[in-house]
Order: sequence, then structure tokens, then C-alpha cells
Amino acid sequence: MNGYENYAALHNRVTSNELKTSDYPLLGFLELAGLPLEQLVSQNYTPTLKAALDTAAQRVSRKLARYWSQKYEIDFELDIRPFYPNDPAGLRDGTNLWIRVKDVSADAFLEFNDRSRGFIWFFSFLLWYAKVREEQNHIILLLDEPGLSLHGKAQGDLLKYFEDELGQKHQLIYTAHSPFMVDPKNFARVRIVQNDRAESTNKEFPKEQEGTKVISEVLRATSETLFPLQAALGYDITQSLFVGPNCLIVEGVSDFLYLQGMSGILAKKGMETLNSAWTITPVGGLSKVSTFVALLGAQKLNLAVLVDYHTKDQQKIENLFKQKLLEKKNVLVYKEFIKRKEADVEDLFDPEFFLTLVNDEYNLSINTTELFNETDRIAKRVEVYFKTNNLPDNFNHYRPARYFNEKLATFVDKIDDKTLERFQKLFKKLNSLLPAE
Repeated sequence: MNGYENYAALHNRVTSNELKTSDYPLLGFLELAGLPLEQLVSQNYTPTLKAALDTAAQRVSRKLARYWSQKYEIDFELDIRPFYPNDPAGLRDGTNLWIRVKDVSADAFLEFNDRSRGFIWFFSFLLWYAKVREEQNHIILLLDEPGLSLHGKAQGDLLKYFEDELGQKHQLIYTAHSPFMVDPKNFARVRIVQNDRAESTNKEFPKEQEGTKVISEVLRATSETLFPLQAALGYDITQSLFVGPNCLIVEGVSDFLYLQGMSGILAKKGMETLNSAWTITPVGGLSKVSTFVALLGAQKLNLAVLVDYHTKDQQKIENLFKQKLLEKKNVLVYKEFIKRKEADVEDLFDPEFFLTLVNDEYNLSINTTELFNETDRIAKRVEVYFKTNNLPDNFNHYRPARYFNEKLATFVDKIDDKTLERFQKLFKKLNSLLPAE
């Protein structure tokens, strides 16, 4: 849709039934706004016409707000005025209709045509459909790569529009490569389009099997064809499994297992546990924490970070609050709860108990006197022991954590009081960061 049009030219195309493609969404705009084309005949900019234009703009703004969930609020402004000598070609005679879009937060107007390509497409489609819906009762919509110029979140908005406005009234079929255009709630609707010959390595491909096929059997699809479905499913699982309104970001799965296990033990002891409102989200290392904080923070979630503390990583940790990604109180390190210069989650346990986990998991009999550098982190000391003694297995942080959770019931009465107190102190601090109910 163009953001401007000459009224006389538009009126002539309507009466002669010679509409341009861009006319359909514009006429849809006027119909959605409750502003019939005939009402714009007057060239006099009267208070009555001004009020009608303002009302129409507000009606369209409310409609778009339902399906455009981007972070900024937008309003529309309609204007009808005589031409100016410097107006674009085709608008230098008679009366012209102009559409402008206002970014409310910035208090700034832009001409409709100066908005992003994705916004123009999204809005034009809504208006085009508003026009078509008024004229047709039975419609089959065939769309090729809809929303291609929209980013992922806006493609989700488009899916919501399809479901709410189109799906209940008409038949809609569309093609897409983007995983964001696959509705994870309705995988059964998906059909896979595949050219078997192009995907095959067989040079003597059977003639009768050539051509593009539409299939519903997932097992028949190649890995390349399945990728958008895999990406959509993976994104949905990630959102539901490890992301919630209150996200506790930790470095790895071992943190997740120790925190969950100790919360369970504290519950059996009648002590304060980690509030179930927290969703523990392992991200795969400190280097990825800032990226996840930025991504999840954009979704307006309540975030806290709990990470290991190594002196060399101090700047990375401080950047989380210095760069305004999080408040300082929401960035926690394990050394706060054991008063060491450096600390991992394993250091919250008594060293002897942690060695029990290592010995049982790896079938060893290490004792603390065999470990080097008593001031170092316990996991680091064990790692050095493995390398120094040329053990067949490399030390893996995950394995003792997994063993701890598998045998959790047997450890309830073997955890010393200081360890219980350290974890309870940690959980109290985390729970204080939850929003008040």
C-alpha cells in the first residue's frame, strides 16, 4: 500500500473498475476506518471532516495493536489536503490523502512509505484482507512465503492473525521456509513439500517418481526438508522447558542438577528451598550468559544469574550489570556463600562429600590429602589429579552431579550442616529476587 494517494485518481479507478494492486489495501483501510470514499469528496478541511479522520485513525490503530506486539506503540494519522507544488508525481493536482505513522514513545511521525518493508507488508495484508472479506463469503487464500520480510517475533504476530481472523472463516494454505511460520501447537496441519529427485543421490532416479510431492509422513522427509520443523519444535521446547517468567541462568547442567537436588534435600529437612517459581536455565558456559541475558531480557522476564567465580572472569561477570543487562543484586556468584576467592557450585559441598561422589561415579578411592593446592577450587583440584595420574577418563563435572541426583535419597542424612546452611542461604537470596505476588 502507498501511504498517499490522489483522491480523484483513486475515485476514477474505483468507478471504472481499474484498480491497482496497491488500491485494495488502501480501500480496506478506509472501510476498516469507517470512512467511505464518498465521504472524502469535500475538499474543505472542516472540523467535521477532521473529527472523522481522527476517529478513523484511532479505529485502525486499535486494530493493528491487537496483532503488532512490537515494543513500541504506534498510532496512525490521516490527512486530506490540496496538493503542494513539491508533492510526489501524481499528487500535483486536486486533493490528496496522506497516511502517517507515529511512534508514540519517541513522539515522532514518519510517512507510511518510510516505515520498514516488513511493517508495510504486514499492515497492507491486514487491510487487503479487510477489503476482500467484505466482498467475498467463500475464500481460499494461497500465500507464498507470507511475512518473509518480518523478523521472528513479528512472524509470530502474523500467525496469531491467521488463526484469529482467517482460520475461523476461510481456508488458508501457505508455504514457508521459516521455522517461525510453523505453529508448534498445530504440527498436524503441516505438510512437507519435497522434490525426491533433487534430494536423491541416485543417478538413475525412477522416472515415475520424479516431481515435487506433498507428503504428511515425517519419516519420508529428508533432513534438509525437515529443518524448519526441527527448528520450530526445538524453539518451542526451549521456551516451555527452560524459560519461564522467572529465569535463573546458570552455566551448565551440573549446576541445574545440584541446585534441584539440594532443594529437594532441604525440603525433607524442613528448611527453605529454591522457590518453584524459578526456572533454572543452563546456557553452556559463562561466555554464553550475556547473550542469553540479552535475549531473555528482551522478553521482559525476571532474570537472575548464578555463576562460578574465577578471577580471570571477573570482568565478564561485572559487565552483566555495568552494561545495564541486569541489576547488580541479580548477579550472584557462588563465592558469596562460602567466602572463597574463587568458587564453583561444587565448593558449596564439604570436600570429603564431593570426593565421595567422584569416587563412587568413577570407581576410585581419592582422599583430600592426595589433591594438590588446598586453596584451589575442589573441582579444579580433582581435574588436576585426573591429569597428573593419567587416568583413562577425563574428569567431567556432569558425571558426579548426575550420580548425586540418581542416588539423592541415600544422601539426605549424609549432607553436613554447613553445606545445608550454605545452600539455604543461597536459596533465600534467590527467592528474595522474585517479584512480590
